[in-house]
Amino acid sequence: MRPSLLVSLALSGALLSGACALLKDDYDETAGWSAQKLYGEAKDQMASKSWAQAIKYLEKLEARYPYGRYAQQAQLEIAYAYWKDNERASALAAADRFIKLYPNHPNVDYAYYLKGLINFNEGQGLLTFLTTPDMTDRDPKATREAFDAFKELVTRFPESKYAEDSAARMRYLVNALASHEVYVARYYMKRAAYVAAANRAQYAIQHYPQAPTIEEAVFILVKAYDALGMNDLRDAADRVMRTNFPDSRYLKPGGAKKDVPWWRIWDPEW
Repeated sequence: MRPSLLVSLALSGALLSGACALLKDDYDETAGWSAQKLYGEAKDQMASKSWAQAIKYLEKLEARYPYGRYAQQAQLEIAYAYWKDNERASALAAADRFIKLYPNHPNVDYAYYLKGLINFNEGQGLLTFLTTPDMTDRDPKATREAFDAFKELVTRFPESKYAEDSAARMRYLVNALASHEVYVARYYMKRAAYVAAANRAQYAIQHYPQAPTIEEAVFILVKAYDALGMNDLRDAADRVMRTNFPDSRYLKPGGAKKDVPWWRIWDPEW
């Protein structure tokens, strides 16, 4: 066989192989699927925790049938699937998009609930403050956003089946946020940054007045004002302490000396 013919055959074979590869890459198993089938397959994938595949089907459903009866539900499902697939930003974006497009949808309460859950789980890192040496550079943004989402749900949809759980999570988040502020205030006190400590304690008192850790926030406020020589503010905080926490351990320091104010007895490393 002549060399030129061999070269031609070789090139033809290469082109044929390349064409087959392209056809294989372009193959879409969902071509021709109805919206119902796409949604059903996506739900099956979610049931088996194949989140990436579920997202793929849901995205195709949204693209092909944007106005069908499955499109709206698909947006909620994709937000959930993104969350379970650890794609927090995409999950929040999908939930926000649903709320914006369908503010009166019967399931919009679930969109708020999902936003709260996504941020709630993201904020759990904040709650490690008891074992973390320095929390001053932490921003509990996710925790606050979780609280806001749950609050929106409870306020707008008090009869929602998600309202009770949302309210319970709000109480938990309030305590977590208050604890964070007080921890940071304590951090500043130990470093003699009294203005910063007072500001953090004041913020906790104003925004989370029912949290258990507010007792310590008022104690910090008294000590910070005393260290700053702001006697009027110190005495006002002292009155708040005695009125609201008459049995506080801070009011009964061990080894107190006569005529020595209680706030000066405590070791600054409390």
